[in-house]
Amino acid sequence: MRIVVALGGNALLKRGEPMTHDVQRANIRVAANALAPVAREHELVLAHGNGPQVGLLALQASAYKEVEAYPLDVLGAQTEGMIGYMIEQ
Repeated sequence: MRIVVALGGNALLKRGEPMTHDVQRANIRVAANALAPVAREHELVLAHGNGPQVGLLALQASAYKEVEAYPLDVLGAQTEGMIGYMIEQ
């Protein structure tokens, strides 16, 4: 059976947690471990959000005044790629 699971960006970086790579990676590991039994028995399709991640990247970009910030759609693509990469690992 094919099962689709959506992980919200807030599942990967929870409110009140430090917005660090290590925290996000740990939360991804928790989700992956919870989904592993499902993946062993079924075709698992993962989708994910990126709200906190793109917000953080936008804040970081706006702090660097010497260079014009990238548009939000580009920042979204960057964070989607990053999250997909981290999940794949």
